[in-house]
Amino acid sequence: MSDDDLPEADRIEGASHPRETPDLFGQQDAENAFLAAWTEGRQHHAWLLSGPRGIGKATLAWRIARFLRSQSGDDPGLFGDAPAPTTLDTEPDHPIARRMTALSDPGTLLIRRTWDADRKKLKAQITVDEVRKLNAFFGLSAPDGGNRVVIVDSADDMNPSAANALLKVLEEPPANATLLLVSHQPARLLPTIRSRCRMLRLSPLGPEPLAQALNQAGVDVPDGAALAELAAGSAGEAIRMIEQDGPSIYAGLMHILSSAPDMDRQAVLAFAEQSAQRGAEDRLHLTLRLMDLALVRLARSGAGHPPSQGAAPQETDVLAKLSATAPRHWADLQEKLSARLRHGLAVNVDAASLITDALLQINETARGG
Repeated sequence: MSDDDLPEADRIEGASHPRETPDLFGQQDAENAFLAAWTEGRQHHAWLLSGPRGIGKATLAWRIARFLRSQSGDDPGLFGDAPAPTTLDTEPDHPIARRMTALSDPGTLLIRRTWDADRKKLKAQITVDEVRKLNAFFGLSAPDGGNRVVIVDSADDMNPSAANALLKVLEEPPANATLLLVSHQPARLLPTIRSRCRMLRLSPLGPEPLAQALNQAGVDVPDGAALAELAAGSAGEAIRMIEQDGPSIYAGLMHILSSAPDMDRQAVLAFAEQSAQRGAEDRLHLTLRLMDLALVRLARSGAGHPPSQGAAPQETDVLAKLSATAPRHWADLQEKLSARLRHGLAVNVDAASLITDALLQINETARGG
């Protein structure tokens, strides 16, 4: 397997890599915050891009990297008669953009989980050896005298030694260098790393920007509003949903729940068996996530906070019907079943039995029990 064919830890299957994605949708506030810091001369040496997976953090990191590298050493805030930049856009045929797409720009360094040639799979963590590449990278002058940029995607993947090595760089940042840390769960990072970065928080995507992001990725969107609900505003999760037929699975789940408290046991068994087919582990994991999502939405409805948008044709009616029965019990059931589903999967309990039992417990709770 050649280097070009190796899996990339920071690429979502079925989508273009963030470095190949020209436009970012739904994150204008984050873009504006960075641009304001740049044009006002308040550029920070390290930025922590945070938010749920799949909402555009890495795409923004690469947009920032192209912008910074294409400034050719311009001093932020000192533009003379030239207007200050109002966008992070960089022309696709700009030499910097072309080199970044090819991962050949000498002023940009990407740190991510790498391929383990011995085990023939991606490493589970970013190791200290990857972070130590910063020493050689910063030991050389920027080839064009401009800014040097490091992208860590994701910082959550660093093992303790790697995190400590990165912290040393953040404590004594090199001149004309910017570090962009992508993080899905910043609370898991060392507090000292967080304190040395300026935060850029990105938000889940609404239906329209989600549809725009998916169209850019060449993905057909069946129902943008419903998909945004199922994917929690994450384009990455939406792609996985579509590839694994998530909307159809959720609609089937709602169809079964619609008959509670008199679920058809054969329908329950058929749904469980289909979800637990041998060799379809991705579908099983998605089904369990969707069951947990349904329970969360049901619990919120029972607490008087129903979702504003249905995620399936029947969902609004199903949630209204079930939440009217034993409303205080749904939150307890969601917590109990969520833990049971995770534990059962971890200890290899028969998946079909796990799903069947969860559905029957929902049925029993719908009786008011």
